[in-house]
Amino acid sequence: QLQLVESRGGLVQPGGSLRLSCSASGFTLDNYAIGWFRQAPGKDREGVSCVTRRGGMTYYIDSVKGRFTISRDNAKNTVYLQMNSLKPEDTAVYSCAAGSTCTVSGGTLAVRYWGQGTQVTVSS
Repeated sequence: QLQLVESRGGLVQPGGSLRLSCSASGFTLDNYAIGWFRQAPGKDREGVSCVTRRGGMTYYIDSVKGRFTISRDNAKNTVYLQMNSLKPEDTAVYSCAAGSTCTVSGGTLAVRYWGQGTQVTVSS
């Protein structure tokens, strides 16, 4: 079965950190640009970050620049999203996606595979 699987999110206090991982099953990630999206209650889904196929370029939405870092380990078939200095407004369901290319604003185009999503809640 071809699928992306995210690690479990969780509850984090404001200012805290959390690392999400995204692993592929049944296919290799190095054929795709990999992005992270999030959707908060009552809001549209937005692209948060994206990394190119070989990891040479990374892109972020303005609201997470300097706080989030995306990286990939193609040998492990895994992509990571390190989230630092978390804020309550980062609360959302986070999903990873495998697509064709990244956008400069942190999105991912022509998504072929989606993860199931994981809840991240930032609250005291």
